Amino acid sequence: MAAVLSVFPALRWYVTSLMGDDAYAVYLAHHDAHHRGTPPVSEREFWRQRYADQDAHPGSRCC
Repeated sequence: MAAVLSVFPALRWYVTSLMGDDAYAVYLAHHDAHHRGTPPVSEREFWRQRYADQDAHPGSRCC
């Protein structure tokens, strides 16, 4: 039973990564590592820019 339950955290990580749920956290980590001294964009502005970029440059995606 413990082996079955240990799969759920890995599955959750995979699904959230696949769906992009952690994209802002990844952006903040990158920004902190490479752009110190400049404020990061807000989460709201990040998602606006991300969706605008996806609309301007559509790639292969399911929907």
